[in-house]
Amino acid sequence: QVQLVESGGGLVQPGGSLRLSCEVSGRMFSIDSMAWYRQAPGKQREFIAVITNSYSTNYAASVKGRFTISRDNAKNTVYLQMNNLKPEDTAVYYCNSQLRYWGQGTQVTVSS
Repeated sequence: QVQLVESGGGLVQPGGSLRLSCEVSGRMFSIDSMAWYRQAPGKQREFIAVITNSYSTNYAASVKGRFTISRDNAKNTVYLQMNNLKPEDTAVYYCNSQLRYWGQGTQVTVSS
């Protein structure tokens, strides 16, 4: 049974930071490509960042330079460090494994 359990979302002021975590169980995590997506109300789900099993990364232009994806294979966990947050970053953030498995989503709200 593959499960992705996310944590770290919440309310933050513009310019602030949050770190999202996603712990994966039921798979050989070290070989998986992991990604973060987000979806704002009434909008399509949007790709944010990906990290491969060889630690290569790629980012959406909207977050490049502000967000950092990383992984800790010993903890079966992928992270998304979000800095200099903007109101337009407000969305439900989803963890994804192998373009197949999804977390439940965690709300990030950026507001003053």
